[in-house]
Amino acid sequence: MTAPLRLLVLCTRNSARSQMAEALFAAEGAANIVVASAGSDPGPGVHPLAVEVLAEVGIDWRGRPSRRIDDVAHESWDAVITVCDAARDACPYLPGARATAHWGLVDPAAVEGEHAVQLAAFRAAREHLHAAVLAFVAIPPASPALTEASNTEALHTALAAGKRALDGAVAQANSPTSSSPSSTRYTDALRPHL
Repeated sequence: MTAPLRLLVLCTRNSARSQMAEALFAAEGAANIVVASAGSDPGPGVHPLAVEVLAEVGIDWRGRPSRRIDDVAHESWDAVITVCDAARDACPYLPGARATAHWGLVDPAAVEGEHAVQLAAFRAAREHLHAAVLAFVAIPPASPALTEASNTEALHTALAAGKRALDGAVAQANSPTSSSPSSTRYTDALRPHL
């Protein structure tokens, strides 16, 4: 049996996007993926709305700490995924990582307004990340029958599939023909941040 794939997901505060991605990877790839998340400037913990929207899909993420990149940089990671531009720019060189990818997503915690609008932003971010995670795990990035070079190629393919799925989900939610009221509220609330 091959060792599980080790993924590190990074954002700035490690309170919303990276935490949701970690939770979704853990839920969808539990047997084959070891995942952690961290931030370049971590907050005090997981954002309450991230906990709430994860609970809506059966994931209990209460009490999870926010971690610094330095806390996990010494570990060996097969791939590093950044989910915000600031983390991508602040990401240290991690010599053990065979691959890196940027799955940029606007921070739902930056959305202002009434609770329903903020909740819609977190739900949309969760769904966008979930699409990316599902696309990633659909392409087995490691197999004991493959050479290390083939495994690295499969890992890059899986990361690219996740990025395409994320971009597609965001584009669909932002299209004028989207029928999702939560996506519309999310897009409208984010306009000042885009």
